[in-house]
Amino acid sequence: MQIGYKLASEAYGPHELIRQAVHAERAGFDFVEISDHYHPWLDSQGHSPFAWTVLGAIAARTERIGLATGVTCPTVRYHPAVIAQAAATLALVSDGRFTLGVGSGERLNEHVTGRGFPNSVPERHALLREALDIIRLLWQGGYRSYEGRHLRLDDARVFDLPERLPPIAVAAGGPLAARIAAELGDGLFATQPDGGLVRAYGKAGGSGPRYAEVPLAWAPDEHTAAQAALDTSRWAVTGWKVMSELPNPANFAAATTTVRHEDILELFACGPDPARCLEVAQPFVNAGFDRLVMQNAGPDPDGFIEFYRAELDHRLRALTPQNVPG
Repeated sequence: MQIGYKLASEAYGPHELIRQAVHAERAGFDFVEISDHYHPWLDSQGHSPFAWTVLGAIAARTERIGLATGVTCPTVRYHPAVIAQAAATLALVSDGRFTLGVGSGERLNEHVTGRGFPNSVPERHALLREALDIIRLLWQGGYRSYEGRHLRLDDARVFDLPERLPPIAVAAGGPLAARIAAELGDGLFATQPDGGLVRAYGKAGGSGPRYAEVPLAWAPDEHTAAQAALDTSRWAVTGWKVMSELPNPANFAAATTTVRHEDILELFACGPDPARCLEVAQPFVNAGFDRLVMQNAGPDPDGFIEFYRAELDHRLRALTPQNVPG
């Protein structure tokens, strides 16, 4: 079991994200994972720096902690040739500590270039497959070209390649994406405690690490924690089918006007009780995930990191699957 810390690029500026990563390393986290967004989910979050610049600075300021994107869409806003180069460089400057997390994207971030974001999930999956083919091709070295149905590569070469290529973890919200993770990736990434995803990943031949984000909101009291999550992170209640489709923070604000305090308490572990945090984390362990990312929506990141160090680290690592059928 490894434990990660989520760097919420929608909620903090670049200097603060770098500072949190350094603090997370000192607190014993195994890795940090950063969201790669162009927009925040809500205007109230107020930030969205370029994740790759932040990761490069973190690599220079840390020594041990792993780095990951959670996740990058290498199909519309970025061409996969750019991500192949960026990931290779980050693997080099971090001395092999980087994991490339990829997914099929959200309209929120991908529509901004004016190229359009596919309405069809199968088309998004097809784009992701071609993007992963291109990244792998470029990582073989030499000049490469590619002619796909959706994406092209014309006589391109990544000159600076690490001896050990970064692993690729593929985000999945259903069994078809889990199959892509097994066939073209080195690991699985998810946001729900869905054992069906892990089983589909394994059935398709996947055997790598399995990442999942655990929703928490730390504050000295439950009410303060829940209110902070309601103010900035209520979008998480909508589910992936909504989260992948809306184009701007204003749309997420409109779509979440009916989210209640009670909805937040049901989804998030709110407040300073370690037992509640473990209760929310346990279903992810039961589902088969072995990389748990602490996603704190509370108002005090330093307070949460110290709470993790004192109360959660050893308890989370001791979790084992319980009451799992078959």
